[in-house]
Amino acid sequence: MDEQGLPQGFEAPNGDDAGPAAGMISQYVKDLSFENPNAPAIYQAQTAPGIDVQFNISAAQVGEEVHELTLKIEVRAESEGKTAFIVDLSYAGLFGFRNVPADQIQPFMLGEAPRLLFPFARRVLADAVRDGGFPPLMLEPIDFAQLYLQQADAQAGAQPNTPETGHA
Repeated sequence: MDEQGLPQGFEAPNGDDAGPAAGMISQYVKDLSFENPNAPAIYQAQTAPGIDVQFNISAAQVGEEVHELTLKIEVRAESEGKTAFIVDLSYAGLFGFRNVPADQIQPFMLGEAPRLLFPFARRVLADAVRDGGFPPLMLEPIDFAQLYLQQADAQAGAQPNTPETGHA
């Protein structure tokens, strides 16, 4: 934080800090695990491994105007009934907010923030798989904003229509 109490990178232009602002403060590998339990025999497999990829996104407030988003990616590859490799990556970012309404923080953290982190997490994952002796795994881009909207719509449809949910 600077002397005005703003997260680093949130300098007020021309002394005016009344406008809303959101931005990434930093990003980092929180946890990375690569397992190659059947080496060296797995390199003799005649078929390409089948790959299962799972994602999880979690967000938490870690400071007055600072939130952390963690993008967890779990990859399991199997070939001929044996595990080829397992990768668990938790890639995180700190995001600062200033003058952002509370109801706008969650859509940013679950839609836009993962979009910003994903290319870097994808590179870390690809490098880990390559360093494990396999071709780099290049995940396709994901539309996190669309996934967030679909999840929000599904949750709204499951809730009764009451004033508290914002539906008539």
